[in-house]
Amino acid sequence: MITREPEFFDPPVNVFAKLGRTGMLVCRDAGRALLVLWQAILFLRFALTKRSRYEFFNQLFITGIKSLAVISVVAMFTGMILALQTGIELRKFGQEVNIGAAVMVSMLREMGPFMTGLILAASVGASIAAQLGTMTVSEEIAALEVMSINPVRFLVMPRLAALMIMTPILTFYACMLGVFGGGIVGFTQLDVDFSAYLDNALRWAENKDLYVGLFKAWVYGIVIATVACHQGFSTLEGAVGVGRATRRSVIISFLSILVVGYIITRIFYV
Repeated sequence: MITREPEFFDPPVNVFAKLGRTGMLVCRDAGRALLVLWQAILFLRFALTKRSRYEFFNQLFITGIKSLAVISVVAMFTGMILALQTGIELRKFGQEVNIGAAVMVSMLREMGPFMTGLILAASVGASIAAQLGTMTVSEEIAALEVMSINPVRFLVMPRLAALMIMTPILTFYACMLGVFGGGIVGFTQLDVDFSAYLDNALRWAENKDLYVGLFKAWVYGIVIATVACHQGFSTLEGAVGVGRATRRSVIISFLSILVVGYIITRIFYV
């Protein structure tokens, strides 16, 4: 298992030394997180074995079912806001019927996976970091190693597998709910017939938009699981460290989702 050791370096003598040390620590932590991810990927084949099956299905339930309520609300209002803001501008040109295409493409390409990723990072990712961090500072992780139980297989692999599966599913659900919410706004506030709205949305949406959006969601799931588990394993200093690891997990996951989302969009659409 990869853990974080206390730092015993001399204080930096100037701002350049501080920046250099910060860069080295970031690269070290990124390398350790990737090692945790690689080990978990190697253990994915054991997800449905008798030893790991219960924890895997439990993580599927936590990630999927328990996140449905907040994702439903956020997705619905995201689609409604997109439809309202786009429709207000398109109505100036008499093109408000095209809000269906705008909402569908926006939800599939970006907003669906992005909002789902943020919600899962803030809820599931924070929960994972807090749980593993508490186990680390209370030496439960060390106890697992003493019993010859690999913490990565026992704790990281089921969470990684659950997020890899549920994030694309929840993203597709969020996209469809967002499009439905946009249709409600179009019908009630912009005088756009619901059938015309759906026809316009389906006509302009491409299979590529759906596939790229689901691929983004899949990558976001990997990022959230990797960051949260690594931060949990790296926890120090008792309860204060658990809070710090949870906060750091959410911040790093948010920033990673933004950066990775831009890179994927740049690769597939430019």
